[in-house]
Amino acid sequence: MPRRTLAPVLLLLGSLAMTAACSTGSSPADSAPSPDGRSRAGGNDTGSTQVDLSKLKGVSIVSDSSTDRSCPWATSYPDVPGADTMTAAMKKDVEGRLAVFLGEDTGGQATGCGGMDGVEGPELNVSFSFLVASGDVLGVRLATVDRTSNADGLGTKAYWYDGAAKKHRTSPGLIADGSQDAFVAAVKKRLEKREGVTPDTVETALGDQEGRDTYLDDMAFTPDGDLKVDFDRGTVGVPPAGRISVTLPSATVTPWLSDFGSRAQRQTTDPDAKLDLGAAHTSAPTVAAQPHPGEDTTDCSTAKCIALTFDDGPAAPETATLLKYLAQYKARATFFCVGQNVATHPDIVRAEMKSGHEIANHSWNHPVLTNLTPAQVRSQLERTNAAIKAATGREPTLFRPPYGAIDGKVRAATSLSPALWDVDTLDWKFHDPAKVAQTVISQAEPNDVVLVHDIHPTSVAAIPEVLRTLTARGYHFVTVSHLRATM
Repeated sequence: MPRRTLAPVLLLLGSLAMTAACSTGSSPADSAPSPDGRSRAGGNDTGSTQVDLSKLKGVSIVSDSSTDRSCPWATSYPDVPGADTMTAAMKKDVEGRLAVFLGEDTGGQATGCGGMDGVEGPELNVSFSFLVASGDVLGVRLATVDRTSNADGLGTKAYWYDGAAKKHRTSPGLIADGSQDAFVAAVKKRLEKREGVTPDTVETALGDQEGRDTYLDDMAFTPDGDLKVDFDRGTVGVPPAGRISVTLPSATVTPWLSDFGSRAQRQTTDPDAKLDLGAAHTSAPTVAAQPHPGEDTTDCSTAKCIALTFDDGPAAPETATLLKYLAQYKARATFFCVGQNVATHPDIVRAEMKSGHEIANHSWNHPVLTNLTPAQVRSQLERTNAAIKAATGREPTLFRPPYGAIDGKVRAATSLSPALWDVDTLDWKFHDPAKVAQTVISQAEPNDVVLVHDIHPTSVAAIPEVLRTLTARGYHFVTVSHLRATM
C-alpha cells in the first residue's frame, strides 16, 4: 500500500463536518423480503431480527479480511459456545468460498479474484445476522456477496442448531420428513405465475431431493410464525427476475413442522429469557476498562506522535488483551469498529472508550463502499453509528472506509470524516508478531497513522514491542483526532 502523507489529507478534510450521523430507524433492505415478492437485498447489509444479543454468553466473532484493494475480501461468522457442529459447517462453507474467490482450489490455476485482471470491482464479503437465539435453538444467516459471480453476487444461507439433540440442522430440517412433499408442493404453488418463474425452472430446482437440499437452504420464521423461504437469483427463476421469496402462513406450515421446527418457530415468536445449548462453559469474562490516562496535552506539532489504529474489532479476547498492553504505556489508540461486532460485543467497546481511546466507524460488515449505492453507504455507516452510540453514549466523528476505498459518492453520503493510514502492517497476510512489530518500528515516522487489526492474536502480540521500542525513541501514542487537532 503506498504511503499517504497526512498534511494534505488534513487540508482536504478541513471543510468536512465532524459531527456524526446517527439513525435508529428501521433496518435497510435485508434478508427479510416482502411476502411472496422479489427479495429486497441491499448488498449484503443484512438486518437482524430482534435477537437479544445479551443471551449470547461467550460468543466470539471469527473475522478475517485483507487490505488489498485489487482483491478485497472480508469474512465473518459467529462462534457460539455449544453450537460447535454449526460453527464447523459455517467455517467449512466460508473457507470454501474464500478459496474459490482467491483461486486456491484449482491446482494453482489463476481463477477467481486471482484471474480477474481487467475485471472491475472483484470483491468477496461474507457477513452474518442472528435469526433466533433462545431456549435450545440458534439460527444464523450468512450473506455472501461475490462480485466475480455471473449472477447478482448475493447469496444467503441459514444455519440452524438444535441444542436438545446437539446437532446442526439445515433449513429443510424445519419440516418433518413425512411432510416434505406437501411443503414443497405448497412452495411450488406459491411460485406459480410469478414473473420470471416457469414450471421448468421450478422443477429443475425442486424436482428431486438433491435440488431441495441445495436450493431450500434459506428458511426462517417471521415474528408471527410464518415461514419465509428465500431463493438466490437464478435458482427458481430466470436471472433477470432477481432474488425471489415466498412466505407460507403459520396456519398452513405449522402442521408440517418437525419437532425442531416447532421449537424454532416458538422461540422466534415467544423467545425464552436465555439461550442454553448445553455448553459446559458459556459465561464470558467481563472486559474491564483500564485506568484512563487523563487529558492528553501532547502537542504533535513539536512532539513526535504516532496514531495506532486498530481495525475490524472488537474481538474477544484479543481486544481486552490489547487494552492491557496500551494501558501499561498510557498509550492512546483509535479503534475503527465493525458494526456487527459492536452489536455483539458492546461491553468491549465501552471498555475501549473508558480506557481513554477513540471509537470510530469501519462500516457494518466491511464491504467496498464504492461498490454500493449512496443509500447502502448511508445504511452501512448509520447502523454502525447507532451501535456505537448504544454502547458508549457517544457518536463517532471518524470513519475508515474498508480497503481505503472512497470517492465523492461515499463522501457525500456521510458527515463523518474519513481517516486513512500511512503505514499498513499487512498483518492480515503475515501472522507473525515479530514481522508486524518490525514493520511498524522500521517504517513509522512522526505524525504517521499506523494500520493494525485487533482481530488477530499475532497482531495484538506485536504491540508490546512496538510500544516499548517507540516509547524509548521518544514517541507519544495519540488518537487520530488528537493528531489532527494538534499538528
